[in-house]
Amino acid sequence: MASQETVQKVLDDIPLRYRGPGGAIAIIKDGELIGQRVWGYADVDQRVHLTPEMQMPICSITKQFVCALLLDLKRNPTPKMAAKGDIDAQFEEKFRELLRPELTNDSGLTIDHLCDMQSGLRDYWAMTALWGTKPEDEFLVERDCPPMLERTKSFHFKPGTEFSYCNVNFHILARLIERVTGESLGKLLAERILRPAGMETAFLCPDNAKLPPPCLGYEGTEQTGYFPAVNRMEWSGDAGLAASLTDMIAWEKHLHSLYADPQSWYHQVCQPITYADGTHAPYRYGLSHIYLNGVDTLGHAGALRGYRSHRRHALQDGLSVVILFNHEPDVMSATEDVMRTLLHKPKLEYLPVEPSSAWVGSFLDQETQLSITVSKGPAKGELVIAYAGGPETIKLTDPSHGDAPGMSASVDGDVLHIHRIRDNRKLEARRLVPRDSSFKDNSLQGDYKCTEIESVFHCWGDAGMLYGEFDGYLGQGTATSMKYLGDDVWILTCPRGLDAPAPGDWTVVFHRDESDCIIGFKIGCWLARGLDFVKFSTKI
Repeated sequence: MASQETVQKVLDDIPLRYRGPGGAIAIIKDGELIGQRVWGYADVDQRVHLTPEMQMPICSITKQFVCALLLDLKRNPTPKMAAKGDIDAQFEEKFRELLRPELTNDSGLTIDHLCDMQSGLRDYWAMTALWGTKPEDEFLVERDCPPMLERTKSFHFKPGTEFSYCNVNFHILARLIERVTGESLGKLLAERILRPAGMETAFLCPDNAKLPPPCLGYEGTEQTGYFPAVNRMEWSGDAGLAASLTDMIAWEKHLHSLYADPQSWYHQVCQPITYADGTHAPYRYGLSHIYLNGVDTLGHAGALRGYRSHRRHALQDGLSVVILFNHEPDVMSATEDVMRTLLHKPKLEYLPVEPSSAWVGSFLDQETQLSITVSKGPAKGELVIAYAGGPETIKLTDPSHGDAPGMSASVDGDVLHIHRIRDNRKLEARRLVPRDSSFKDNSLQGDYKCTEIESVFHCWGDAGMLYGEFDGYLGQGTATSMKYLGDDVWILTCPRGLDAPAPGDWTVVFHRDESDCIIGFKIGCWLARGLDFVKFSTKI
């Protein structure tokens, strides 16, 4: 374990490396706090300094608390639940009530699939872009989620076969808990999880427009300036908890004690599970395994516009790190850098390799119909692959092969192979070839409809400068530009969404009939793929 001098150096370095309005970090070893630091401002305009007691939204870290509550209710049911008998049957009954029959009848979908991000459901925060939201729109749980579930009619992969991050999984889990118990999620979390863990001020705050003062979240950078983020959305289950650094320290201490007990829920969910094909699955019950130089760490990140958070526990080493930011740096990298330093596990070094010229370009995966763009990386021997939510850097081991955490890639002429190990998916993508005829094809203009999700897409523009707009039950979305990649494949830019970070660019693959006329397209992003739109009118 690192010396106290190393711990202090880590605490001193973090504010300098991840600059911004403010932040907080805590380091826990074997259930004891060995260092913490809080710096900067909760509110820069009012010059309010950040303190360990100030609450921030911890966003998706909430998911593990909901799973802990679910497991606690199954082990220690309420008197009302106990009187009804079979606990699992009660959850199964309400589960089937919440979702459309085509999602639960003969699909193989289970409640565990929701907890383990293996449901195959499309993420609803990504889908809101197709339903016509603008980034600062209001989204309310009681008003807007029932229509969302009604429009959730299919999967983008068979449940249990892959990993795909999906917030709707945990929205469903939370509603399931409330229907089975007849009590509110916030009350149950406080009584059964938060207070027993010593989290005295943590509470469920679903409405992001009413986050506890005085801490504000900030968008922007030092170059652009920082400005308060606007959040007018509600979430309850997939996120929603607000907690202070002091609360999060109590949570880590609590988890350390639970891990020492083989009968505890936490020790249970730390154990490995698999996908349906027997392959190891790294995500379970709201917690994600990441291996740092062979060290098994378990935790989760959280993001809301203006906030980033992360907590991670190196299980065998008894080390935990919590980082909270009221701005938007790469909190996962920050946490991993701290853990590597404290565990004496430097990043693996690769000899610089000159990449094959075949790497750079745009490709289309044949099965998912998602685009993949490969570009040169920041250093020799590195390439940047854009496929999921953000660009990922691979380090080359030879001119045609490279690796990144949870991913390997190789190129053979015009074919790109990617194994996304965490997702349990192998991609085979073929190079896209730009054609002037497709780039300047004015027949792309028109109106398109996806009946399944009740969304309409308007495409207009000419000479290759196209724009897209979505209309749906949530309104009329922001007009966004489209970029041509090659063949009949475009991307629809999505720099900002209702959730943060945004789902990333959408791949739009246009379809033609036998007469070479555009008849529709398939659209998708890494969180929500495989949706078909049919053209029903042409713009003049």
